[in-house]
Amino acid sequence: MGATTNMDAFWAAWPLFEDAVLTGVVSGMLLGVLGVYIVLGRMVFLSAALSQMAGFGVTLAYAAQAHLGVAAFYASPTLGATIMTLLSLGMIWRNDEQQRARRDSMLGIIFLVGAAGTLMVASKIVQELHDVKSLLFGSSVAVLPEDFRLVALVAAGILFCHLWWWRGCVEVIYDEETAIVRGLPVSIIKLMTILTIALAVSICTRVMGALPTFAFSVFPAMSAIAISRNIPWAMFAATIVGASTGFLGYLMAFRYDFPVGPSQAMVGLFIWCACVLCARLLRLVSTRSMRSKNNTMTAKD
Repeated sequence: MGATTNMDAFWAAWPLFEDAVLTGVVSGMLLGVLGVYIVLGRMVFLSAALSQMAGFGVTLAYAAQAHLGVAAFYASPTLGATIMTLLSLGMIWRNDEQQRARRDSMLGIIFLVGAAGTLMVASKIVQELHDVKSLLFGSSVAVLPEDFRLVALVAAGILFCHLWWWRGCVEVIYDEETAIVRGLPVSIIKLMTILTIALAVSICTRVMGALPTFAFSVFPAMSAIAISRNIPWAMFAATIVGASTGFLGYLMAFRYDFPVGPSQAMVGLFIWCACVLCARLLRLVSTRSMRSKNNTMTAKD
């Protein structure tokens, strides 16, 4: 009875947080697809570092408004997140696979600067404390209609680009040497892929928060890869898992009065664990079935 009551209350209050839930669903879909590139390309820490720097850019924009009197149009949190993300990307762009150790060190520095800078600047803008908490952990009802439209527009554009170029993007991220041999425009495809990831992370961090953004860019892709037989299926599955993570995380937060961002992260973790378990069980059943079939054929011979 309690569960039914909670669901009735959830749908009764739907108009109050419709934009927030739909933003979570769209962000999960977008970052789920991009997360396949992130996971296959071993760039998980890139997503974490960029989300922290995007958060730093948002707090700097708030600080500029509060202490320097800069107009909100020029010190836009969205603009701040995008600029800091692109600056961070520029710092690591030339650190290729042959400089992996240096690239990983640089990512660590970027992550720490973003996290520490966000907390330090946030301590000086008390009047924006609620916005800073939302930035770090996700917000329940603070997503405005224009924020949802921004995320939806960015998601549509990025997903269209990756639907158009998905074969080239996958080959460049997953096996760059083969892409070079085949004569693909590796630099252009790689730049487009990294820039769209950076743009998606910065916008989603600005609207949803750093924690759910990082969770959306990792868990749906890991879940999809665990249960999919090839990359196209993984991308399709990541879209479904990402959308489900965004919605179910919000539902969990509503029902048990949890923060939204951590709830979405934990739902993503649960789905990943379930997918890994199912994949292993299926492999075990398949292996036993194959052994049984081989034993039967041997006995007949």
